[in-house]
Amino acid sequence: MFFRHHEEIWSTFPRLAAGLIYVRDIDGSYEVSHEVSRLREAARAKHGDTLESELPEIQAWRRAFATLGLKPTQYRCAAESLLRRLRKEGRLPSVHPLVDLCNAVSVLYAVPIAVFDLEKVAGYLEVRRARGNEIYTPFSGPDEAPEVGEVVFADATNRAHARRWSNRQSGFSAVGPATASALIVAEALHETAAADIQALLDTLGPLAAGMARSGIRDPVIGSAGGQFDF
Repeated sequence: MFFRHHEEIWSTFPRLAAGLIYVRDIDGSYEVSHEVSRLREAARAKHGDTLESELPEIQAWRRAFATLGLKPTQYRCAAESLLRRLRKEGRLPSVHPLVDLCNAVSVLYAVPIAVFDLEKVAGYLEVRRARGNEIYTPFSGPDEAPEVGEVVFADATNRAHARRWSNRQSGFSAVGPATASALIVAEALHETAAADIQALLDTLGPLAAGMARSGIRDPVIGSAGGQFDF
C-alpha cells in the first residue's frame, strides 16, 4: 500500500508540503484528554484574537480553493473549520482519541490533518483531480459522485475518501472504535509549509506513538514525485 500526490497537484501547488504518519495497532481506549486540552490552550494562546482568515496558513488554502474554482468562504479547509469552532465555542469535538489528538494539533499549527482507517482503503491512496466517476460516502445521506476536477483522495477501487481536498472526509473510512491502523496526512501550502509540517510531525508523532501498541512508522515529509510506502 502507498500514498502519493499526483504530479499535477505538485506542479499546480509547488509549495505543498505533506507530512505522513502510519499508526499501527491502535489502542482506542487511550486517554488523551490532558494532551488535547494542553494543545487546545496552546493554540488559543498562539492565535489570540487573530481571525482564521488572517492566518497565512489559512490564506494559502483559500487561494488554493479559489484556484480550484471553489468559493473559499463556502468551502473551508478542515483546519479553518476547526479554528472557527474553537474561537466561537471554546472547544473541539470529541470523536476518537487519535482524531482528537490530530484535531488539537491541527488548530495549533492551523494546518488540516486527515486520518484514514486503512482497512477501508484499497491498494493505495492518491490525491488527484476527480474524474467524476468516483464513489464518495458521506457521514449521512446517499453516496455521491465528486465533481470533475475537484481534488479527491482516491484508492484503487475508485472510491473517494475525501472531497474538495481537505474539505470533506468520507464517513466510509473515518476512524472509529474498531480501527486498527490508520494513516495521518497533514498538508500545508503557505510560505513556511515545509518547516511547519516538520514541527507538526515532531509534535504529533510522539503523541500518536503513545496510543499505538505496535508503534508508528517514522513520520516523513512527502516530496514531488515521491510516494510513501507502508
